[in-house]
Amino acid sequence: QVQLVESGGGLVQPGGSLRLSCAASGAILSIINVGWYCQAPGKQRELVATITGGANPNYARSVKGRFTISRDNAKNTVYLQMNSLKPEDTAVYYCRLQDRRSTYWGQGTQVTVSS
Repeated sequence: QVQLVESGGGLVQPGGSLRLSCAASGAILSIINVGWYCQAPGKQRELVATITGGANPNYARSVKGRFTISRDNAKNTVYLQMNSLKPEDTAVYYCRLQDRRSTYWGQGTQVTVSS
């Protein structure tokens, strides 16, 4: 079983920054893809940023140039640096990991951008 634990969410003013972390543990079998998704109230969960193998990261158009996804393989951790935050970025952010066995989700961390 694989566990994903997110941290780093919170309340921030517009224009501010947050850094989300997702620590993976358990029997991970050859990671295929890791990434971040978000879900705002009343909306479907949607992709924010993902990394597949050694390819360049993939970003949602709305966050390009503001968010950066990165991973530390030694720590089994993936990060999401969020800069220039906007009120419309308010959502629950979920970490997702796909390995050769299955796809796993974290419990989510709330990000609220408000003055």
